[in-house]
Amino acid sequence: MRSYHLDSGAGIDGLSIRRHDDPVPGPGQVLVAVRATSLSFRELMVARGDYVLPVKPDVVPVSDGAGEVVAAGPGVTGTRVGDRVTATLFPTWQDGPFGRRHLAQRGGSLDGMLTELAVLEEDSLVPIPDHLSYQEAATLPCAAVTAWNALTGDGEGLQAGQTVLVQGSGGVSLFALQFAKALGARVIATTSSPAKARRLTELGADAVVDYRATPDWAAEVRELTEGHGADRVIDVAGLLEQSLKAVAVAGHVACVGFVSDTAAPLDPRTLFASGATVRAVAVGSRAQFLAMNRTIETHRLRPVIDRVFPFDQAPDAYRYYASGQALGKVVISG
Repeated sequence: MRSYHLDSGAGIDGLSIRRHDDPVPGPGQVLVAVRATSLSFRELMVARGDYVLPVKPDVVPVSDGAGEVVAAGPGVTGTRVGDRVTATLFPTWQDGPFGRRHLAQRGGSLDGMLTELAVLEEDSLVPIPDHLSYQEAATLPCAAVTAWNALTGDGEGLQAGQTVLVQGSGGVSLFALQFAKALGARVIATTSSPAKARRLTELGADAVVDYRATPDWAAEVRELTEGHGADRVIDVAGLLEQSLKAVAVAGHVACVGFVSDTAAPLDPRTLFASGATVRAVAVGSRAQFLAMNRTIETHRLRPVIDRVFPFDQAPDAYRYYASGQALGKVVISG
């Protein structure tokens, strides 16, 4: 079999492909023929060397993948050869709150999915919704579960009729838009161009704010909500100062990520004035993944895919994703 390998900090040019003997699953494990993987922002961070969690040397990168079970090890009872599966990013996180004991993650401290064959723990597997292809299912483990957790994982969860603000058109934001609409919410999106605004509207956004044309987009969000603000903000860029100005009193800001050159210091007075809850979101548990898939199945949701690259062109997929041109997920087909 062939696998890609990467040292954290080596950059995209550091990706190398090598041949290995086919692995054999051990107790409680299955062997999966990986049919597709997808890229998330964490993969660029791993390549650059600034990912926030440990990355082992010579790691098989990419956390997200989907495939077919081709062999099962001793003690595997609920999974059969031929099953279509994805797997959680944090294999030990089954349910409940995140903690230090769950830090091991695919494509970081553990080998990931940019390989033709992967050995996975049975209790980390998640069945693929019947209506999704392998390419579509490969987009779910990081961005989709993060979006689901951001909307539902605070103990209260998004309520029908509430307003959600999503930022930009990256993977987490697009999934949050789709999930929020499925759950009966109104969605306001920010974006940087008329073309992206049209696409976000096509995907269901009720209103779109061009943050280049309207730098004070928080004020525009308040105007669009008659002064109330968004009940939930999905902050993917670390723009907490503006997010807190856009959120409703006692609302919820899910801090999903940050971009170093846009993450301004937060004035604590803004935090106290908002009365909002700010929660850092680290993907989600297997239980959340399963709950998300039930909503995907019920509403027949389909991930937004921008472009698919063949396995042999994985470095080109990375470069395209890094260019910022994609609106939707970038997938590598096995």
